[in-house]
Amino acid sequence: TDAAGRCRCKPGPSYRASVWSRRDGKRIRRTFPTLAAAKAWRADAMGAVGKGMMQAPSRVTFREAADEWMEGARAGTIRTRQGKAFKPSTLRGYEQGLRDHVLPEFGAYRLHDLRRVELQDFADRLAARGKDASTVRNAIAPVRAVYRRALARGEVGVNPTTGLELPAPTRTRERIAAPEEAAPLLAVLPQSDRALWATALYAGLRRGELMALDWANIDMEAGVIRVVRAWDPKDHVYVEPKSKAGKRTVPIPRALRAHLAAHRLRTPWAEGLAFGRSAVLQFEPTGVTRRAATAWKNAKLEGIGLHECRHTFASLMIHAGVNAKALSTYMGHSSIVITLDRYGHMFPGNEAEAAGLLDAFLERADTGARLAQLSEA
Repeated sequence: TDAAGRCRCKPGPSYRASVWSRRDGKRIRRTFPTLAAAKAWRADAMGAVGKGMMQAPSRVTFREAADEWMEGARAGTIRTRQGKAFKPSTLRGYEQGLRDHVLPEFGAYRLHDLRRVELQDFADRLAARGKDASTVRNAIAPVRAVYRRALARGEVGVNPTTGLELPAPTRTRERIAAPEEAAPLLAVLPQSDRALWATALYAGLRRGELMALDWANIDMEAGVIRVVRAWDPKDHVYVEPKSKAGKRTVPIPRALRAHLAAHRLRTPWAEGLAFGRSAVLQFEPTGVTRRAATAWKNAKLEGIGLHECRHTFASLMIHAGVNAKALSTYMGHSSIVITLDRYGHMFPGNEAEAAGLLDAFLERADTGARLAQLSEA
């Protein structure tokens, strides 16, 4: 605009294409900068309408679509791409992202009006305000879910979340206890808590898995722990482990076996939760952590958190020579890529071992070539 507020734009030519949707009783229209683009869209749209994969834009707002999606996900009628019900923790995260960030910005938009560039600008603004990468990604996650369903149902023609460039999450440096630290850390704990922390250190279970661990899934004779469920402390329900691979069997080393056997003898109940306040009442993580912190402080030892124990377990297994594939299974990772991404730098002698293997291969190849030359001579 100029000083008088008059528009000085010079719009170029535009071409409008349209198709008739008999089911909706409406015409679907789009505008394009070129005639070729308009013709191409019309041809595709006619096929999509005929197959019931496209419908006329509705006046549904993003807020209404998001509310409907959350309601369906809570009821179990809307499921993950793997066909499973959404976990309560996931839905809590989606609800918070929508409430705190997305709906104030885009709630009044009609569902088909939200564009990718607007979502990209939104993500960039969040990052510019100092929001960490996980917050930005958690805000976009429910938007992806809403549009994925809307696209599958033919309610929109384009998913505006496709191709968004989001900041990469940065991992905080977490404490990993050295092998020689494990036994002293456990020795100073209250007797009633030692087996719990030992299972975290020597079996690598997540906090929710520890809270849900039943004596029936600790097989001392076979020497394994079978992880089959986790506990959601906010919704107070048992859930499946974090991923499909989360259901797993973890070996019980001798260092853990002694703690579990002693704990079994002290536990008043023969069946039920292994580390609960009773056979059916889960332990309180805050109290467990507080007691441990006090004990370690009094003993002048550097403390560790329950989740950091899981990282320590990975480190201990790597230093013991366990291969990446087996470790991935014991950790319950959905892919070995996750294991290598997080712990690959811990595998000892990677560079030297790789160089040695290559040198040995080249030496064998060179020797073979010389022998072939001698035989020809």
